[in-house]
Amino acid sequence: MTKPVKILLCGLGNVGRAFLELLAQRSSSIEVRYGLKLQLSAAVDIGGAAIKDDEGLDTARVLAHLVAGKRVEDFPDFGQPNITGQQAIDMTGAHVLVETTPTNLVDGEPGRTHIVTALQQAMEVVSANKGPIVLFYRELHELARQQGVGIHISAATAAALPTLDVGRVCLAGTELLEAEGILNGSTNFILTRMQNDGWDYNEALKEAQKLGIAETNPSLDVEGRDTANKLVLIANRLFDASLGPQDVQAQGITGVTSEDISAAAADGKVIKLIGTVKRTDAGLQLNVAPKRLDKDHPLAAVAGSEKAISYLTDTMDRITVSGGRSSPVGAAAALLKDLINAGIEH
Repeated sequence: MTKPVKILLCGLGNVGRAFLELLAQRSSSIEVRYGLKLQLSAAVDIGGAAIKDDEGLDTARVLAHLVAGKRVEDFPDFGQPNITGQQAIDMTGAHVLVETTPTNLVDGEPGRTHIVTALQQAMEVVSANKGPIVLFYRELHELARQQGVGIHISAATAAALPTLDVGRVCLAGTELLEAEGILNGSTNFILTRMQNDGWDYNEALKEAQKLGIAETNPSLDVEGRDTANKLVLIANRLFDASLGPQDVQAQGITGVTSEDISAAAADGKVIKLIGTVKRTDAGLQLNVAPKRLDKDHPLAAVAGSEKAISYLTDTMDRITVSGGRSSPVGAAAALLKDLINAGIEH
């Protein structure tokens, strides 16, 4: 039996468009393999929306329209100018909100309003936008619990790397004692260049920006705040915490010098930006800082823009997973994975 899954997508930037492309390419195979008939009820951006709630929009046509430089609110027959995400949620009978609007770490908007509105209508939420989840985790998850639905945030915690899946599913029944992760691809790329090619920090940063790995304003990454935000999500979801960015001691890589890299190498070590969640007698400790790792440490060999997570458990010892594409396509793939799993579970 095929189960219809109506999707409302908020946010048509790089990740949102990559998600539309995957949806257009794979809907047929997903229906055959998982029994889920994925339908795009609405696509929403800052100027309005395209809405067709009954049979769903032609995803490939919507994507082609956007790639041609046109606005979604001008999509033939179904475009509606000035419709907000909240209004679109209220207007449709969608089952799942896919949230890919830009991350706002000040007040979480407009993502927070989209997620709250969707949860109030008992919609599943799949989000690449970490802002609302970092700032209002407990509030949003309590609302989801009351409504009997879920908030799925794989794409917000290291994109294609299955950070939460490993901890939640593969390590079920264990007690997580510690999580260590390389959770930001930009900083790992910079440190790898400094280590392998002898570049200084500024040279490596410029190369990362040239390749599109680092943002024009890289402060969120290089100051350790992106890693800290992802660490908060991991701690809250897997360690049953209720923490925010203020609970993380964060230090970035801007102070790491070529001399530091050389000195570490002389001692048989490498420097990586590591986010750590650790259980202690005083409670959970969250820390982000450049650390000197022994070369046999499971995170030491993670190179370039790749990411990794390593969990220490009471019964399975240490489990480490690395890799995952650091790109809009990788994030979109994580959204699709969460969407499929949410559809199967419900």
